[in-house]
Order: sequence, then C-alpha cells, then structure tokens
Amino acid sequence: MAEPRDRRPGDRITLTGLRVQANHGVFDFEREQGQEFVIDVSVLVDLRAAASADDLAQTVHYGELAEAVVAAVEGDPVDLIETVAERVAEVALSYPATIEAAVTVHKPQAPITVPFADVAVSIVRGRA
Repeated sequence: MAEPRDRRPGDRITLTGLRVQANHGVFDFEREQGQEFVIDVSVLVDLRAAASADDLAQTVHYGELAEAVVAAVEGDPVDLIETVAERVAEVALSYPATIEAAVTVHKPQAPITVPFADVAVSIVRGRA
C-alpha cells in the first residue's frame, strides 16, 4: 500500500534580496555605524483558494510582508543574525495564511579577517 501523501501544499511566496540598513552585531562599531543586511523570506501558503477566487485576502500580500520584514530588521539592535532571522520568521508567521516561513539573513559586510562572499543564517519555522 502506498504511503499517504503529505497534504501540505508546495505553494510559496518568496521575497529575495530585501536590503535593510541596521545596527546589529557583537562589536561596538557595528552598533554605531550600522551595515547592510540582505533578507530572503519564503512563506509556504496554500494558494488554491486565493487563485480560484482572485482574492488578495486569501493569501499573503507580499508588499505588506516586505515592509513588515524591513521594519522588524530595522528594530532594536541585537548581537546575532540568528536573532534577526527569528524576528523575521515571527513576522512572516503572523500572517494567517502562512503555514511555514523560511528565512535567510545575509551579512555581506561581516567583520571577518579573510576574504569571503557572504555570511548567512537560514532557518525554517512553522506553526506550533
């Protein structure tokens, strides 16, 4: 007998490369000078009802999500980008249609003494 299929949809709304100036970091100069953070967020949403009814209220308004994510990242400074990622996931999960949120926080000017292309933390959070 075949295993039952996972009933969760594979529909996603994805925002890539949101750029935010913020003052997160462990070092004093990061808190004082700030730096750019780049945020990717993807929300798992069942889009069937929104698509069939052509109804924005049944999905996640990506413009509002983008603004809310930027506001969350601009908020109170924290030491870790892990904390920033959790903050963004909480915002994404605050939308009723969101089932799961995948977040990546990039810190392209991280204070590292060797050449690098990117530093990023990625998390996936779902509803409890």
